[in-house]
Amino acid sequence: MGKTVLLTTIRNHAEAEGLVVVAMEAPENRSLPAMLVPALRAALLKMDRIKQVGTKIRCALSALAGFVKPRVSYEGFEVALDFEVEPGLADSGDLESDLADLIRAAGEAAQEHGTAFVLAIDELQYVPEEELAALISALHRANQLQLPITLVGAGLPQLLGQMGRAKSYAERLFAFVPLGPLDRAGSDDAIRVPLQAEGADITEGALAAIFAATQGYPYFLQEWGKHSWDLADESPIDESDVDNAGVAALAELDASFFRVRFDRLSPAEKRYMRAMAGLGGKAGEGPHRSGDIAEALGVKVNTVAPTRNSLIRKGMLYSPAHGDTAFTVPLFGAFMRRAMKA
Repeated sequence: MGKTVLLTTIRNHAEAEGLVVVAMEAPENRSLPAMLVPALRAALLKMDRIKQVGTKIRCALSALAGFVKPRVSYEGFEVALDFEVEPGLADSGDLESDLADLIRAAGEAAQEHGTAFVLAIDELQYVPEEELAALISALHRANQLQLPITLVGAGLPQLLGQMGRAKSYAERLFAFVPLGPLDRAGSDDAIRVPLQAEGADITEGALAAIFAATQGYPYFLQEWGKHSWDLADESPIDESDVDNAGVAALAELDASFFRVRFDRLSPAEKRYMRAMAGLGGKAGEGPHRSGDIAEALGVKVNTVAPTRNSLIRKGMLYSPAHGDTAFTVPLFGAFMRRAMKA
């Protein structure tokens, strides 16, 4: 948890150092070219305004125009480019070849201007593997040419497997850093330090109760901390305040954070996730064997495999190990048990 916040912080630091950040969020059902072109166009034009136009920027803009030409039919394209196309530059129609030309041209433009491009892409797991393979290949080529262009991406746990399948050398080209929940000490600091800055405090029992309820996930810590502050009559905040805060926090999460995700699911997907949540019981959220989930539904594994795959594509589930299935959203199993009958 916290990947988007961390990516934004990295982006802010990079811009403060004078680097050119191309920031994107990969939505479902939109192609990488449709996402990349307007963001890269804006970054090149910004660099153009900051410094005198160089030949490499002109080349990069020509490459961008060439890249768009065979791809205007891609879903999600909404940009028109009036730059002159240089025949043979990023216009072959082969995504891997053209994206390599485009990334190289952007890297050369940054090099000419004494800066670097940072592609900052959130929700990278939504990029189709074929397009992800082309991006990895293009960055690999730029790395071999020692051009100043790189990727900082963030995604759900299945991203590591997706990149490995897209290009086997991806795990050598990138550093993969897992982000998980805070430990007990970090969780306590996240609650206690802001309180003490306001002249208030919290009991050890209340901190333990918040950690148990949130499992150390930062967003939930914020929710429990906010409601504990709002509902407490005096300092220090105690366990009874946290109990009351938990009711308010869960009600708010159920109505927004969880509900938004729940409403994206088909009836079959909801049944699958409810069966999975039933296996977790009150003690845990999984992971669970895919066979156990199918058994709970009273069907064979291969019958519900398409449903499981659809949930993984939607970012609701991931496979931490072969045959295992887990929720990507913390505490979602408990929500499913509240939202649906067994």
